[in-house]
Amino acid sequence: MAATKTVPRKTTAHKSRLETAREELELESESPGLVVPVNPGRDHIQGPLTATLTLVEYGDYQCPYCGAAYPEVKKVQKELGSKLSFVFRNFPLTRLHEFALYAAEIAEAASAQGSFWEMHDFLYEHQATLGDHSVAFGYAKKLGLDSAKLERDLSQHVYQNLVKEDFDGGVRSGVNGTPTFYINGVRHDGAANSQELVKALAHSK
Repeated sequence: MAATKTVPRKTTAHKSRLETAREELELESESPGLVVPVNPGRDHIQGPLTATLTLVEYGDYQCPYCGAAYPEVKKVQKELGSKLSFVFRNFPLTRLHEFALYAAEIAEAASAQGSFWEMHDFLYEHQATLGDHSVAFGYAKKLGLDSAKLERDLSQHVYQNLVKEDFDGGVRSGVNGTPTFYINGVRHDGAANSQELVKALAHSK
């Protein structure tokens, strides 16, 4: 199959364990469909599990286009309400965004203490501060999370394999940039704004 380049949609850094499996910028795009089904026991999900519409995002917390898409997703959620189930999966482009992996890890560490979505939202709403780890860590303290456990989990990269699993699943699903959305299992190749997403979701019924 033809190779595609993974670059920010519409748009140094260090090597990480994510890159041992494959180079992010030279990926094989295997399928435009979601290869890894949504799993309530593993995935981060907002909205009812019985919702008729599912929107999956593969995102990078440092990606400016993901940052721009973040409020658009909020608009979609507000408009569709209980009809929609939203799923977020990690796809940090570590060769382009040096703080993306840390951000993904702290979100997963917060998830282990029951605060994934609070941290997810904070990271996107404070993208400019991602280079200062104390900001997100300070927010975790405000959430009442166990700071010692959080620090230990981050220093030991406890959740890096989980992030890598998301990343690899995205590659196998044909993710070719961030953000990449899947609507009821089919990749959305249109614009990442609320109007286009709602239209695509309506047509997927």
